[in-house]
Amino acid sequence: MSVSSWPRALFTLAAACFVGAASAGAPPVNTQAPGFYRMTLGDFEVTAVSDGTVNLQPTQLLTNTTKKKVQTALGRAFLAEPVETSVNGYLVNTGSKLVLIDAGAGSLFGPTLGKFVANLKAAGYQPEQVDEIYITHMHADHVGGLVADGKTVFPNAVVRADQHDADYWLSQKNLDAAPEDAKGFFKGAMASINPYAAASRFRPFNGDTELVPGVKAIANYGHTKGHTVYLVESKGQKLLLWGDLMHVAAVQFADPSVTIAFDTDAKAALAQRRKVFADAAKQGYWVAGAHLAFPGIGHLRRDGAGYTFVPANYSSGATAK
Repeated sequence: MSVSSWPRALFTLAAACFVGAASAGAPPVNTQAPGFYRMTLGDFEVTAVSDGTVNLQPTQLLTNTTKKKVQTALGRAFLAEPVETSVNGYLVNTGSKLVLIDAGAGSLFGPTLGKFVANLKAAGYQPEQVDEIYITHMHADHVGGLVADGKTVFPNAVVRADQHDADYWLSQKNLDAAPEDAKGFFKGAMASINPYAAASRFRPFNGDTELVPGVKAIANYGHTKGHTVYLVESKGQKLLLWGDLMHVAAVQFADPSVTIAFDTDAKAALAQRRKVFADAAKQGYWVAGAHLAFPGIGHLRRDGAGYTFVPANYSSGATAK
């Protein structure tokens, strides 16, 4: 009996069995692709680099709101607690300088983070190629990746951050006076920055400062005493890298008045967020956030009393405009 003479139903059943047998033994892989995303900005190349994700409990951390409002906002975004939250850094190749903004958590935040260097290498760069590192603020998830086993990860880089953050987080006096549950913030900053300082490669600045052509630090004090955003500009195109200006997109875009327990000065952080959101929506330049879902790059559009974040359209060839 030839195959062509089989009844159609029997042939369909046999084919299904063969397909099932071929695929049944394949286990789930349970890993993600390397975490980097590239775009062009004028003559510059910008690469978003993922350090991984960390779970946050917005109902416990967000302030100036209610638990019910937070849960409602999360539900509208099809999210539930804990919210898996990205930790992003950004590499800017100006053509003459390779500049890194924030370096991830390293070993300071647990096993779901600390992937920054592996993803940097996957993106085609090596740590020794980085010339300058600009820190938005000295919380552990932004500076921990600067060191590994007490040694500098970026052997040729100069690290820069606002003097206000340096004075606060690198102070032994402040560490000694801090509550026990806050001492880790100081210890993490010291462990991450001090090896560069010992090598004369930590150079703080004060307030608004052009650091290299096309990259400017802009004071954004509030989340920490020296919190800084960085404006990258080439050929009239702009990208504002805003660090921890906000943390939970599903809540804080719709209601920018919502603050977070990590803020050193919640009132000042709120004012800065409102100012930056309004300017970004009005002018239409690119924005990127350390805790926006990776790669965290897009635009803001005003939406009633709040805003809508419009993620960058995916590009396979570094052609985003």
